[in-house]
Amino acid sequence: MTSGLWELVLKGIWTTVQLLVLSALLAGAVSFVVGIARTHRLWIVRFVAGFYTEVFRGTSALVMIFWVFFVLPPAFGWQLVPLWAGTLALGLTYGAYGSEIVRGALTAVDPAQKEGGIALSFTPWQRMRLILLPQAVPEMIPPFSNLLIELLKGTALVSVMGMGDLAFSGNLVRLALQESAEIYTYLLLIYFVIAFLLTRVMRGLEKRLKAGVGKRPVRGAAARELKRAETTGVGGGAVA
Repeated sequence: MTSGLWELVLKGIWTTVQLLVLSALLAGAVSFVVGIARTHRLWIVRFVAGFYTEVFRGTSALVMIFWVFFVLPPAFGWQLVPLWAGTLALGLTYGAYGSEIVRGALTAVDPAQKEGGIALSFTPWQRMRLILLPQAVPEMIPPFSNLLIELLKGTALVSVMGMGDLAFSGNLVRLALQESAEIYTYLLLIYFVIAFLLTRVMRGLEKRLKAGVGKRPVRGAAARELKRAETTGVGGGAVA
């Protein structure tokens, strides 16, 4: 390929990365808000959150992109640029899937942990922030990693709006060169490399989060006293 065609592909990669980051941020925010709402004590909050989840999880992401980009403008009198239309459609759609991950991880926490928070007179928000989320978030990372990879592949759907993402740019190069096998092989490799990097990042994040679960940081005089007890056997139940 010529340098001009490679530049077109690189622009497509940058557009895909932008779309991936923006839609992932939106999907993550939606996932936590809706997922936590689905565990709320008020039935009306659970109903609204469940209704949203069922609607967006049960509709096609491609049709949602069409709806946001082509139906909303005449209905409300404004037009979204393709990047923001794709971000909105993908973020809301994949956020519905993510909300089930959050809800499942929260409900999987040992009920005794919740009861302990109640016994300590914690408010519902304190129980969520101090007890439930620290234990649930590390368990969310593997399914969120899979969802992020699915979102990466879903970004190719925005090419239907004429948005210059990786898939759209690759198709333009294919039309220019009249060579399908080479171009689509390059596209497969590029998507694989991005997905592989995302998987490595998410796996590192999972290890880091799980390493701190159940541990309390000890500092200052308490740390020195603990070290002395471990070395001398004082207070450690050691047998001479």
